[in-house]
Amino acid sequence: MAGVEQIAVDAGEAGMRLDRWFKSHYPGLGFGHLQKLLRSGQIRVDGGRVKADTRVEPGQLVRVPPLDIDRKDGAPLTAKTIRGQEDGDVLAKMLLYEDDKVFVFNKPAGLAVQGGSGVVRHVDDMLEAWRNKKGEKPRLVHRLDRDTSGVLVVARTRLAAMKLAEAFRARETKKTYWALVKGVPPKREDKISSWLVKEATPDGDRMRVAKHGEKGADHAVSYYRIIEQAAQTLTWLEMEPYTGRTHQLRVHAAAIGCPIIGDPKYFEADTNWDFPGGLQNRLHLHARRIIIPHPDRGLIDVTAPLPPHMVQAWNLLGFDEASAE
Repeated sequence: MAGVEQIAVDAGEAGMRLDRWFKSHYPGLGFGHLQKLLRSGQIRVDGGRVKADTRVEPGQLVRVPPLDIDRKDGAPLTAKTIRGQEDGDVLAKMLLYEDDKVFVFNKPAGLAVQGGSGVVRHVDDMLEAWRNKKGEKPRLVHRLDRDTSGVLVVARTRLAAMKLAEAFRARETKKTYWALVKGVPPKREDKISSWLVKEATPDGDRMRVAKHGEKGADHAVSYYRIIEQAAQTLTWLEMEPYTGRTHQLRVHAAAIGCPIIGDPKYFEADTNWDFPGGLQNRLHLHARRIIIPHPDRGLIDVTAPLPPHMVQAWNLLGFDEASAE
């Protein structure tokens, strides 16, 4: 058990509620225990008494009394903070779930899943560090876009990879994404169905909505529901892809007039629209949860915490993660 600590608030934690700050740094600290520490004055910010809903600012010092709970070490995991770290160490920090057949990671935004043009580091290559005693390298069974964060399932054996890949093909998985989008969709919840085709542009390949029967076009179906909104400016969507086409959710969000904030390929806005101050111009799309049949038994159900840039957005907008329940 450590003694009293004075922990400085990071720049990426600006505006965060104190109870969420503790949840981020001390996941094992219950809310009831936190309330007792606050009421007794054992937890303070810059020497003053505070409440659970007090919002902290960069540079402030949070007094933390001795807690029989491990603290999450280091800066938040991002593509930038993992630079220079060993692959095995990064994988361990990304790990959300493991058993004898499966790993589930929380992939940071900006880290590619597989190699490609301009990619110097990616998950598939990093998995070399976790070969087992038989020399087997863990296998990818699906992928996420480079700038999308969240749950990524990896098989530990060849047979497990076959079974997990089949579950994806048979659409036996339930994938839930959170997105922050421009404007407000026309309905509180809806199904988006369209045909998508890849086309080459000066800025690289991108997907566009196509006509039924157009050469090379694939059918894509997504579902969404509104969780919270900030006036008529921004909306927090929960999105579920029924099919798994390239950039599907990003294209579908743009197709209903609500492109995802920070999307470099599909975000378009009129000249009168200003990017909200305080938000980072990065893709606000996160693979929040996955439910998938285990290769041997039952279901795997894993949820990934939001990346730092989306935590910052949620704090600025006053969104409460409990609203999604």
